[in-house]
Amino acid sequence: MSGRGRMEDLVVVVTGAAGGMGDSHCGRLAAEGARVLALDLDAPDTTARLAETTGAINAEGGRAVWRTADIRDVAALRTAVTDGLADLRDDPHAPPRVDVVVVNAGVYDAPGPVWEVDDEVWHRSLDINLTGAWNTVRATERHLADGASVVMVSSTAGLKGIRGAGQYVAAKHGLVGLARTLAMELAPRSIRVNTVHPGSVATPMILNDRIYRRLRPDLENPTREDAAEALAARNLMPVPWVEPRDVSDTVLFLASPESRYITGQQLAVDAGLTTA
Repeated sequence: MSGRGRMEDLVVVVTGAAGGMGDSHCGRLAAEGARVLALDLDAPDTTARLAETTGAINAEGGRAVWRTADIRDVAALRTAVTDGLADLRDDPHAPPRVDVVVVNAGVYDAPGPVWEVDDEVWHRSLDINLTGAWNTVRATERHLADGASVVMVSSTAGLKGIRGAGQYVAAKHGLVGLARTLAMELAPRSIRVNTVHPGSVATPMILNDRIYRRLRPDLENPTREDAAEALAARNLMPVPWVEPRDVSDTVLFLASPESRYITGQQLAVDAGLTTA
C-alpha cells in the first residue's frame, strides 16, 4: 500500500467487518490509505476473521485495528470505538477522530409472508439492521470530523418490496429515512450521509442452500448454478450478482472527498435489479 491514495490518513470505522462485504470494504479503503477500525461481534470465528482482515492490511503497510462489540449495545459500541481509535492515533494526546463511518453490519432472514414472521425474527432484523445503524451513529458522532462521511449499506430491499422478507424490507427502508434525516441534521458540519443499495452480492448471505431452495422451489436440490439462473433473470445486465468489490468501490466513492457535495442520496449497485 505504497503512495498516496484518495483516503490517505483518513480514519474509517467499519461495522460487520469480519466477513461478507465488510472485509472487502476494509481492504478497499485501506488500499487507498485509510486507517481502519474494524468492528464485529465477539465470537471465535468472527475474531479470527477480524484478525485476518486487519493483519493483511498491516502486512501490506497499511494501518488497521479490530475491536468487538454487539451493535445492539450502544454502551459496548462506544467503548469499542473509543478504544480502537486510540490505537490509530499518531499523537496519543490528540482527540479521537473519525472521518468515515461505514454502517455495514446486517442480517437477512426470509421466513415467509409478513403475517407469519415471529416476534424473534422481526425484532432481530429491526434491532441489527436499523437500531444497530442508529447506535453506530450515536457511538461515533462525537468523534466525527467536519466534512466526514457516513455511508450506510442498505439493500435493494430499501428501495422496493421483497416477498417473504417483510421485516428486512421494513428495516432497510427505515435505514433510508434515518440517513436522510441525519443528512439534514449533520449538514451544518458538512458531514454527508448516504445509503448504498446492493442487489444480490456474492457472499454467504446469498450463496447458501437455504437461498438456493427459496429461489428454485421447483428443484429438490438446487445448486449455485440453478440459483444464478434465477437471479440473472431479475437483472437488466446479464449477471446473477455483483461482487463485494463492486459495492466497496461505491462505498469508497461516497467515503472519499470526490463526493463532497453528495448527501441524502440512495445509490443502487444492482446490475439493474431495481429498474428491471
